[in-house]
Amino acid sequence: MMQLQCPWCGMRDESEFVCAGTTHIVRPQLSAADADWGHYLFFRENPKGVHRERWRHVFGCGQWFNVARHTVIDHGQRKATRIVGPGQQRFQIGV
Repeated sequence: MMQLQCPWCGMRDESEFVCAGTTHIVRPQLSAADADWGHYLFFRENPKGVHRERWRHVFGCGQWFNVARHTVIDHGQRKATRIVGPGQQRFQIGV
C-alpha cells in the first residue's frame, strides 16, 4: 500500500486519504462555452513521472494539501504542501 505524509499528522496509509485530482488547473470563466467546460472537466494529461495532486486526509485531520507524486514508481510523494489562505505562509516537507 502506498503511504502519504500528511503535513499535519505525518506518514499514513493511502486508505486514510482521498485524492481530488490534479492541482493547479485553470478553471474556465462561468461564461465560457460548453466545449471549454467539457475540456476542463473530462480531458486531463496523464504524464509519466511527477504528477501534482490535491489530497485530503479524510480519516485523520481533515486538512487539504498538495502532493507531487511519481506516477511510475508510485512511492508516495516528493513534496507535500499545506494549502493555506491568501497572505498566509506555506509549509513544505521534502522527502
